[in-house]
Amino acid sequence: MPDYMFLLESRLSPEQRAAMMRVQELSAALGFNVYLTGGTVRDLITGASLRDLDFTVEGNPSRIARELEKGGAKVLVEDEKYRHIEVLFAGDCEGSISAARDDYYVRPGTRPEIRWSTIMEDLRRRDFSLNAIAISLNPASRGLLLDPTNGLSDIERAEVRALSIHSFTNQPVRLLRLLRFAARMGFKVEQRTQEWFDLAIERNLHHSIEPQDAGSELRAVAREERPTVVLKAWEEAELLEVINPILAKKHPDYEAINGLMKVREDLFTAGFRPRLSVPTLLAILGRLKDRELSSVLAKAGFRAAEMEPVLTFEEKALAAQKDLVGKKMQAPVEAYRFLEKLPPEQTAHLLAESNNSGALSKIRAYLHKWRPLRNALPQVANELEALGMPRGAKFDQIVEQVFAMQLTGRGKTPEEREKILRKLSGIKEQPKKKEKEKKPAKQAAKAHAAEAGTEHGGKQAPGKAEGKPLAKANGAPARPGARAVAAKLHARHVSAAKKKHHR
Repeated sequence: MPDYMFLLESRLSPEQRAAMMRVQELSAALGFNVYLTGGTVRDLITGASLRDLDFTVEGNPSRIARELEKGGAKVLVEDEKYRHIEVLFAGDCEGSISAARDDYYVRPGTRPEIRWSTIMEDLRRRDFSLNAIAISLNPASRGLLLDPTNGLSDIERAEVRALSIHSFTNQPVRLLRLLRFAARMGFKVEQRTQEWFDLAIERNLHHSIEPQDAGSELRAVAREERPTVVLKAWEEAELLEVINPILAKKHPDYEAINGLMKVREDLFTAGFRPRLSVPTLLAILGRLKDRELSSVLAKAGFRAAEMEPVLTFEEKALAAQKDLVGKKMQAPVEAYRFLEKLPPEQTAHLLAESNNSGALSKIRAYLHKWRPLRNALPQVANELEALGMPRGAKFDQIVEQVFAMQLTGRGKTPEEREKILRKLSGIKEQPKKKEKEKKPAKQAAKAHAAEAGTEHGGKQAPGKAEGKPLAKANGAPARPGARAVAAKLHARHVSAAKKKHHR
């Protein structure tokens, strides 16, 4: 049996792991049983990236959400009727917390009655078997896999299987959802589920999909990693008009979508994890005019607070581009500070849609050159500290000055950085000690012998006396000291000869 807790802890990001531990702690403190469910468990088993965390509690999740908000989490959407809360945890980790419930239908196709239930009943009432799996996060059963509908086997067979013959009758929006899951994961539709799907289409159940439900699927596809394959699956089944007839007529802007997905991969490589639902939604609806865009969003059930970020997104991105190429951003360090604060989704949109070469060059330099330099800045601080400067306000200021110089291409080598650091800090290099010139041992010995010969009446050792003519014969230059000694000896010899002559 696989160790699912080990898989979770090894594959979750640090932010996701911290969010999971916090939900566990709060649930235990409130006396709630809590489980990791739905897409999180499915993606864990299939090896897909864990994009968000879906929790189900046997209790009221609003009490947990209030405590999470105290720790910095943000509630994005709260549905009091279904007790479903979408949360942005501290650390920009997305997820949801829902109450375990059972949907009771008086007859197929009617609105269900909601009953708060246990986790097992909640799993059995879900749409497809691959979404009806949970992992316990409770102390007594932590890591236990709950799979009442045998969804694990369907995942191993790469099939999407509906849980009831009434699945599409009770909730027609599952027609869209079935194709979305199959296209995203590359799974086939289980044979009996395909028969139910075809029967629902034959009975025109897709025309009874509520606009708000269709809008929920539009939001979901904007968060997909490969929205193109989902949209094309809808088009092939002639279900895109369920989202909106205008979109079905003009078709999604697949070129814009694919360009944005390519940019997202570049941002992932650079260390970003942007939430691109808004620019992706704009790319999907890219062929629509402004009035048509507003109409589609309104019919899809978008509230005014949800429409405003979408409708003003492009205008804000263009304003950011104008600032980026302005006079105030000519210095690389100013452009870096501006881009550091720019929302990643706007950066992605400009990379995918902009034709401004100046803005694009700065964004690419920021991603691939400037940010790596910033990440290596602690090394500069260590080099400054090694020169003897204590850490403090001036220390930090010098490090920032060096970073600004590095953005212009200076200070690439350690030697060049040391010169810059010494100049900015005023720490001068210690002067090197001069080495005294040493005379060769043989020359010192000869000079000593010459002096000794002078003191003893001008007599020299035979070997040395013979050595001088040999040196002269070989053309060796005479030393100044040796010439002086020879002159004295000659003078004494002449004086002695004169005295002898006078006698």
